[in-house]
Formats: sequence, structure tokens, C-alpha cells
Amino acid sequence: MVAVSPNLNKPLSKLSKRGPHRVLVGDLAYAGIEGKVYTPAEGDGLPAVAFGHDWLKSVKNYHATLRHLASWGIVVGAPDTERGFSPDHAGFAADLDSTLQILAGVKLGHGNATVNPGRLGVVGHGMGGGAAVLTAANNDRVKAVAALFPAVVTPSAYDAAPAVDAPGLIIGSQKGELFGAGNPAKLAHHFGSDVVFREVDGMNQQGFTEDTLVKLTVGIGLPQTAGQERVRGLLTGFLLHQLAQDNSYANFSDPDASAKKVVSYTRDELAERIA
Repeated sequence: MVAVSPNLNKPLSKLSKRGPHRVLVGDLAYAGIEGKVYTPAEGDGLPAVAFGHDWLKSVKNYHATLRHLASWGIVVGAPDTERGFSPDHAGFAADLDSTLQILAGVKLGHGNATVNPGRLGVVGHGMGGGAAVLTAANNDRVKAVAALFPAVVTPSAYDAAPAVDAPGLIIGSQKGELFGAGNPAKLAHHFGSDVVFREVDGMNQQGFTEDTLVKLTVGIGLPQTAGQERVRGLLTGFLLHQLAQDNSYANFSDPDASAKKVVSYTRDELAERIA
């Protein structure tokens, strides 16, 4: 009998759209870190993630993505630090970890939302993806990690990845990268825990942020809206399974699962790609 890989098309279509929760947006500054908090208006024992931005980007460049996660019941804290030309990657990783501690220790929104400290994860894009791996390494607090088009950071995320004990989602691109900022397949191959690696067609590192006017001005290209939605859906499903412990989304943690314009690679296939 030939095993059939799970098909994510139907649930991915659902999770690519806004979820059922009303979303509130607040400041992290009250806790000593510049940034934003996106939270469902209410809920007890919610999962939460710290989100890291890319190089030279700001939290405002991810507003729709962070709001999307919160609409599906996931609290997001996004530090707006290390935005300069020469960021401190280790310092940014420390800010992500501090954000997790903040989210786990306070009531959110109008006091109607609380986070379960056993359901914490870390997510990042580009530079933030590399920093997310640094945060998760040897960190029992982190129960899931996702790196979206991760870039090279210092210290090395490739060296830190074997020390990650939490399940991981790594997303790469089937399009050529303008700057070649990182090697997502290599990062996934080095992961110390279970890892899911997906490549999304019609999407690359530069296309994930929402600063459309800047991209058009500098000639990076047209908005990659459909690709953004696919990535948000893949990320949401993975976090709902790993952190919210909703087994109806278990296929989003299956390394063999596939979907339209989404290709997955197993560890053996990753080893062949980076050899």
C-alpha cells in the first residue's frame, strides 16, 4: 500500500483568511520593550508567540500578519527593537525571550485575555527568523518555533538549531532571492527537533512584509498578496496544532503534507539538497 501525503488545500484556504476573534492592539512599552501586542479580545489560557521582524523593518510592516494570528486566538508580542543598519542579533533574541516572559505574566486587552505559560512559541521573518532560532535554542520556555525565509544572523542560527528542542516550521521560497540572505533548507536540516520544511511558490523573503510602497519605490516588485496569505495560513495551522493543541490541524505539522503552490521536503530530501 502506498501512503498518501496529507492535502492541506481545504484547511489552508480557511486559515489563510481572517479568524473569528475580535483583535485588540496595545503597546509593549509599558513593560519596558518598544513594540506592539496583538491579542484576541478575550480568552483564558491562550497560546502566545513573540514575533521578530526582518532587517531594517518595523512591526508596522507586519500589521496584517500579526492581526491575522490574533484573529485565530494566538496572542502576539512584537518587539520593535534592533531596527538599525547593524543590529545586535543576540540582543534581539533576548528581546524576543523577554517578550515571552511579559506575555505569560500579565492580563491582556481589557483584562479579559490571559496566556498559558506552557503554550509559548517564537516566530520570525528574515533576520527575525534567525533570531527566533537563537531564542529557542536551549530554552525550555519555547514550545514551537517558526522561521519564515530566515536570514543569516550572528551568532549562527545554523549552529544554534541543533540545540532547539521544540517542533519547528521553516518556510523558504521557490523564487530566487534578491539578496540571498539565508539558506532555509540548511537551517531545517540542522534542526534538533521535529521540523517541517515548506517552500511557497510566488513568495520570497522580500515579499512577505507589507511595505508595498517602499518595495515599488526601490523596484523590488509587485505585492505578493496570495503568497502572503499562504504563508499566514501555514503558520497559523502549525501554531494552532503545536501551541493551542488543536489536533484538527495536525497535518500542518506533517513534513509530507502538501498544498497548491506549497512543496514540502523531508529530512532525507533536505540532506540531498544541501549536499
